Amino acid sequence: MFRISYSGGMVNRHPSVKWAQTSDKVFITIDLPDAQDVKLKLEPEGKFFFSATSGADKIPYEVDFDLFDNVDVNESKASVGLRNICYLVKKAENKWWSRLVKQGGKPPVFLKVDWDKWVDEDEETDEKKPGADMDFGDFDFSKMNMGDMGGPDLDAAGDDVTQKDENVEEALSAETKGESSTAVEADAKKA
Repeated sequence: MFRISYSGGMVNRHPSVKWAQTSDKVFITIDLPDAQDVKLKLEPEGKFFFSATSGADKIPYEVDFDLFDNVDVNESKASVGLRNICYLVKKAENKWWSRLVKQGGKPPVFLKVDWDKWVDEDEETDEKKPGADMDFGDFDFSKMNMGDMGGPDLDAAGDDVTQKDENVEEALSAETKGESSTAVEADAKKA
């Protein structure tokens, strides 16, 4: 069940929520930059509640739903980062859920699948599980720089590209000058 709540006469908004699962864990990521006053409540029967404020106006956001099945609250972890809040929820039983929320039907519009972490049930092996090679007990999501996703250093690569572009321009310029002088010589011979 999804609930709408009021806070100080304002309707709380829903942040964007992404989720993925393995047979033993559910990964929930709430995209809410600069979240403040973060509150999380997770109950063994799967009750999931999140609230926070964001921005200079302290706009309230809230997520309140019942997860598909029971969870192990003691083995679940949460981390508040600069751009999002990450939850690693341990399932009470190692089994695949057919959906994230208990309520059937169409999921709410703010709830999306996290394809970066998704693993298909029939392809799940210990090597392919997200985080299978990590110890989440010591993993500190808040220290991750989510703005730098570990891609190539484009600034450093830009220097090489600029140098190559200049070399190509010089070569083209030299060819053009050579063609121009040949064209001028041919015009002079015709005259």
